[in-house]
Amino acid sequence: MHTTKLVILGRDGILNEFREGHVTAPEEWLPVPGALEAVSRMNHAGWHVVVATNQAGIGRGMIDMSAVNAVHQHMNQQLMLQGGRVDAVFFCPHTPEENCDCRKPKPGLLLEIGRRYATDLSVVPMVGDTLRDMLAAQAAGCEPHLVKSGRAAGLDADAQQQLLAQVPATRVHADLGAFADFLLQRDHITDSSVGALA
Repeated sequence: MHTTKLVILGRDGILNEFREGHVTAPEEWLPVPGALEAVSRMNHAGWHVVVATNQAGIGRGMIDMSAVNAVHQHMNQQLMLQGGRVDAVFFCPHTPEENCDCRKPKPGLLLEIGRRYATDLSVVPMVGDTLRDMLAAQAAGCEPHLVKSGRAAGLDADAQQQLLAQVPATRVHADLGAFADFLLQRDHITDSSVGALA
């Protein structure tokens, strides 16, 4: 195992606006303000970014693989315009009823990313907008980070405290831009302390 600088992001509500009826076409994929720039800033600081997303619409027959690929091609094009990139998209195509190992809150998707990148997940932040994401991060041994740009935007103080009680290590950020600020600031502090020791 080595320590690739790797960040795992959920997709809907983190990179793009959450839609109740699934994103089924490229024109329905609308970026969260500042999210694409945040990915670019992380990339330029040496971080690899991958996406881990539940896509039950595939299992329900609401979207096929060609449409999923078209959505992700559009996402990558939008990222390129901001100087950013996502290395890979890992997705679970199953419905909740299929009880697979890869659908968050189970950790299978994140564990697969850890294997593919041969990296220690304990140093990998996982950014999501639901309790399901945080539970998956906790189960996989990732750092859990909640952003309030998607489904978590409606959490009141009590609901947020209930979530934090279930996943106590969770850090909360306004959106992906705020998470990127946190990550790059932490990088800077770590680099400074290493420099002081040299």
